[in-house]
Amino acid sequence: MSTAIPLPLAAVAAPAAAPASPPVIRVRGLARSFHRGETETLALRGVDLDIVHGEFVAIVGPSGCGKTTLMNLLGLLDRPTGGSYRLEGEEVADLDDDARAGLRRDRFGFIFQQYNLLSTATALENVEIPAVYAGRPRDEREERAADLLETLGLGERLDHRPAQLSGGQQQRVSIARALMNGAEVILADEPTGALDSASGRDVMALLRRLHAEGHTIILITHDQNVAQQADRIVEMQDGLIVRDSGRRSVHRVAPQPPPRRTGVVAPAIGELLRTAARSLRVNLMRTVLTLLGVVIGVASVVAMLAIGNGAKQVILDQINDMGPDLLVIRPGARNVRTVAGVSTLVDSDRQAIERLPGVRGAFSEYSFNATVRYGGYDVTTTIDATLPSFPVVRNWTMARGVFFSQADMDGFAAVAVLGQTVVNNLYPPGADPLGTFVMINNVPFQVIGVLSPKGANPWGWDLDDGIFVPLTTGRLRLHGQNYVRVITAQVADLSQMDAVQQAITQLLTARHGVVDFQIRNTAAIFAAASASQDTLTLLLGAIAMISLLVGGIGVMNIMLVSVTERTREIGIRMATGARPRDIMLQFNAEALAVCAVGGVLGVALGIGATLLMGAAGRPVMITLGPIVLAFGCAFVTGLVFGHLPARKAAGLDPVVALASD
Repeated sequence: MSTAIPLPLAAVAAPAAAPASPPVIRVRGLARSFHRGETETLALRGVDLDIVHGEFVAIVGPSGCGKTTLMNLLGLLDRPTGGSYRLEGEEVADLDDDARAGLRRDRFGFIFQQYNLLSTATALENVEIPAVYAGRPRDEREERAADLLETLGLGERLDHRPAQLSGGQQQRVSIARALMNGAEVILADEPTGALDSASGRDVMALLRRLHAEGHTIILITHDQNVAQQADRIVEMQDGLIVRDSGRRSVHRVAPQPPPRRTGVVAPAIGELLRTAARSLRVNLMRTVLTLLGVVIGVASVVAMLAIGNGAKQVILDQINDMGPDLLVIRPGARNVRTVAGVSTLVDSDRQAIERLPGVRGAFSEYSFNATVRYGGYDVTTTIDATLPSFPVVRNWTMARGVFFSQADMDGFAAVAVLGQTVVNNLYPPGADPLGTFVMINNVPFQVIGVLSPKGANPWGWDLDDGIFVPLTTGRLRLHGQNYVRVITAQVADLSQMDAVQQAITQLLTARHGVVDFQIRNTAAIFAAASASQDTLTLLLGAIAMISLLVGGIGVMNIMLVSVTERTREIGIRMATGARPRDIMLQFNAEALAVCAVGGVLGVALGIGATLLMGAAGRPVMITLGPIVLAFGCAFVTGLVFGHLPARKAAGLDPVVALASD
């Protein structure tokens, strides 16, 4: 639990003079120059100054004399161009940015003339800022901040924002913020300059009280009446100390500093997200418009890939219905014109193929177009004379009835199995074709079965528009041919597809003496169709990714504008202990928050649009992969396009940032 300041607001007399203590601050020959083009301005010309623990020092002088520059150097907000600065005996002039930020966080507290409070944060949240960068738990820092504000008379104003507070109240908030991490040295730059007389007296009473409790107070002012309340007055002019009243009294017991931290101290993820949410709410409309670009990009990726995958699946399902493990043998050598009505394949070739190792089964076909009549209706369809193994090899189930058997083959039975399209075209709605007779080329065939619907094949042929009859019956009563037009072999193991194809090639070449046939590998067709659809899906995804890229550029643009608008806020955070990496993390977190929220909304929109297209009859397929890809791309977009603005913010100079309007 934090320790409340127990003393009243009235002035407290400083203790009697004591022997000099070792200086907490020692500067020698401290110089600072500024360059504008070829013009050099000397703000400090070689300052020597010692300040010991517990002193109350007022640095006075006219505007432009260098007193604020000296305060910025003492508070490690700026770097000298010459000289030495030792803090507790340690040279700090050349420390890196992280080390300087750590000292500002743990050893110094700043009180500014213009208060420098975050306008979007409450009084409590403003006071908490140094503890956030010290890595303190949220409960602990909230309790400490509330105790400080209550002690300073603002217990009823914890949730008020700066615009809801008077000037004096805002300055009390800045004092509480300076004390949040137990700062040993308080740097007050014109703390009463923007206040009325009564508020100014209250602030000076607070500073004297802090001095009495052991804090080292360095007061920057141009008001001699204010300076007289300090125990030591250092007067500056033209970048030099021209007068020093010397020490009158020193409170020798300095407040216990917080323990030195080791390792990396950074705000928790939850705090980064809360800060990001607060910043994004400030310009809600701009945030929504930025989100819109990411949402559209992510939704496009999800929807486009769902469409591509849906179309791919339709094609692959059609090929799979044919059987991905089939070898289709047709007459005629490759690239040689085949004379109509001439064929070299016979059913005995099929029987030889069935005996090969690796072949699960095979069937022969002789297909031709014929006119079919039933009950006064005529249709032209494909007649396929084949074997009883056809539905097994082709993975084609029966909707009703049975397929013809080997007994039907041997007995030359005039039986037929209809495809669903033939049923729809030839029979009235609701009629049962089983047991009826159809006339094929004026030959009656009894219907014994109806195949389940297959749909179109990858080339657009309606597989259901056909009638299947025994090969022997077709040869005897319909086409009168001994040869077959297609032999289809089913391979037992897909991994042996190429080997079986080679064996069939060798077998038929040996039987025929020449290569007068072609073999089509449905697995190869499957692979080619899959590759083609993958290319199409990739193209659709690439088009959608362009939308996401545009959204990412929008995020970067908005974040760059945000850095410009919030330069002063960045300076305040740096003054209270934020390291460059903390600033970078904060702005990266904001970009990631925008893209993460946009990613979630985009995924939801993309899924919704996909479901609507599916309801409209469009083939779509929603899978986890595209969703993860789209959200991941949105996240990476935030990381990549937020990095440049974050680097720009982290590279700002604290003094320049604080001076920004």
